[in-house]
Amino acid sequence: MTSDLQLPSSTAYVLAGATVPLAATDAALPGAREGLAAADIVVRDGTIAEILPAGAASADLPAVALGGRMVWPSFTDMHTHLDKGHIWERNPNPDGSFPGALDAVRADREANWSADDVATRMDFSLRSAYAHGTSLIRTHIDSLDPQHRISFPVFKDMRERWKGRIDLQAAALFPLYAMADEAFFRDLVRVIQETGGLLGGLTQVGPTLDQELDKLLQTATDIGVDVDLHVDETADREVLTLASIAKAVIRNRFEGTVTVGHCCSLARQDEETAKRTVDLVARANLAVVSLPMCNMYLQDRQAGVTPRWRGVTLFNELRAAGVRAAVSSDNTRDPFYAYGDLDPAEVFREAVRILHLDHPLTDAASVVTTTPAGILGRKDKSRIAIGALADLIVFKARRWSEFLSRPQSDRTIIRAGRVIERVIPDYAELDTLHGA
Repeated sequence: MTSDLQLPSSTAYVLAGATVPLAATDAALPGAREGLAAADIVVRDGTIAEILPAGAASADLPAVALGGRMVWPSFTDMHTHLDKGHIWERNPNPDGSFPGALDAVRADREANWSADDVATRMDFSLRSAYAHGTSLIRTHIDSLDPQHRISFPVFKDMRERWKGRIDLQAAALFPLYAMADEAFFRDLVRVIQETGGLLGGLTQVGPTLDQELDKLLQTATDIGVDVDLHVDETADREVLTLASIAKAVIRNRFEGTVTVGHCCSLARQDEETAKRTVDLVARANLAVVSLPMCNMYLQDRQAGVTPRWRGVTLFNELRAAGVRAAVSSDNTRDPFYAYGDLDPAEVFREAVRILHLDHPLTDAASVVTTTPAGILGRKDKSRIAIGALADLIVFKARRWSEFLSRPQSDRTIIRAGRVIERVIPDYAELDTLHGA
């Protein structure tokens, strides 16, 4: 996809008259309206050299007049499932329900998830993400035995192949009760250490939950990794493991970052319980990632019945309490979410609508840029900052109403100061995997 934006051949130039979301930069820019300010961005040798008020850049440098087009940093997509992506055509979810998704993925994994199959689908997903402007991704890896020995080496190879384009992180996904199998858990930890992954998991209500959390956090401390959990992905008010996780982090004095994803049932609690839990999450310094598109797809789904709730967590209440909260893609074209293309611009647009991040939109852009990058320990990413790589996205939209009303498919991706050719992969490439 060829860009209409032509940059000078010079190694130094100005993106003049850009509109920058202040939530994605530390620069002090005057005249901001609803979190947007006009700026000149000076690029030298592939890095951002200056961020100035519009019109203040040196006239000696070649300039690209943007006419108010928005300039964002590259995206961070902090909760994905690259190993599951694009299996819908060969193993769809029969009813769109959560149990249907579990069964369909289990059947597909047991029948098809060879190293070649996982690698082909991962690479397809990463090419899509790169074309949309993403530079940092965390993926969860299904890690029930023996899949951890298949998928993690694929991830390690993919991380090396994509180095310099997309930085990759991976968290092991398994039910925490599986740690009772000591041989399996020792081997999983060994694989995580060998491949540079981190501990994840799925929490479930039960009499051994506290012991499981203690064991997980102690193991994470021993091997020096963070933790990223799937939490309370249900409408059931009786399920609230989130509070148990926060207490475990405090109890164990865990010093790493614990990320909790989904947390849907929090929104089903009475006000007193919800406030008490939000306060606990803040005390424990948990980071929260909401997956609004997938949660709306799966939650409250009943055949022939219109859903009564949105399926997402108490995002705004968590942020108001000082909790770092971001949004992300989650699944793409698999039984847990039949749609999606790892495009954080789409995720952001839908999050604004679903979570009411608007009116005002002052700091909304942070949820797919600076906040998730910070949670993943990469404050150097997804930020327009002096000294940072000029990894930028230029949109034709000039104002929020324009940005949020169209899919922005005509965006321009700049990496290290140069425009890349956007090549979005053709789904036909996957036909052989689907039996076509």
